[in-house]
Amino acid sequence: MKISGSVTVPHPVDAVWDAILDPAVLVRTIPGCSRLETVGENSYAMTVTAGVAAIKGAYDGTAVLSDLEPGKSLLMRLTGAGAPGTIDATVGVTFAEADGGTEVSYDADAIVGGMVGGVGQRMLTSVSKRMAGEFFTRVGDAIGGLETASPSDTAPSPVERAETRPAPGTVFTAPARQGDRDEFMKGIAVGAGLVLLGVVAGRLFGRGR
Repeated sequence: MKISGSVTVPHPVDAVWDAILDPAVLVRTIPGCSRLETVGENSYAMTVTAGVAAIKGAYDGTAVLSDLEPGKSLLMRLTGAGAPGTIDATVGVTFAEADGGTEVSYDADAIVGGMVGGVGQRMLTSVSKRMAGEFFTRVGDAIGGLETASPSDTAPSPVERAETRPAPGTVFTAPARQGDRDEFMKGIAVGAGLVLLGVVAGRLFGRGR
C-alpha cells in the first residue's frame, strides 16, 4: 500500500526538524502513542493504540529515523504488531520552506497484515492520511507551546542538541488527551451495553426453555 501527501506546518524548517527528532515531542504528537522508549540514536520502542473501522487495539512496535539530512529529509521505518494485525512501513519525509512555514511531504510504502489488513485499501489510505495530518498538526502545536514556554533568541547548535539527547532506556509517556478519554468512556459504555444485552438475552433464553 502506497500513501503520499503533504502538510504545511506554520513554523520554520529548523523548528519542525528539531521537533520531529525530539522523543518528548513525538510521544505527544504521534496519534494514539502512549509510551516511547529510546533504544538507540533516533531509534525508539513504542506502544500505540490505533484502529480502522471497528478494528482497534494496541500495537507494540519500533520507529527508527535514518538517512538524516538536517532540514531537508529523513527516512522513517515503522514496525508494529498487536491483536488487530501487523504493519511494516517505510516513510520518506522531506522538508521545504513555504510562505514562512514548512511544507512537510511524505511518501510511504506500507505492508499491513492480520485483521486490519482485510480492511479495504481506500479506507486504510484515508485513515492513514488523516493520522499523518493529525501528527503534523500536533507537531506544529507542540512547537508553539515550546516557543511560548521558553522563548529564546538563539537556537541551540547541532552540538548542543546532540549533548542533550536522552540516553537509551529513557521512557517518555504521553499525557491523557480529551479524545483518548472520550474513546475510553465510549468503550466503557459499549462494554456495559454488551453485558446488559447478554443478561437480557440469557433471561429470555432461560424463559423459552
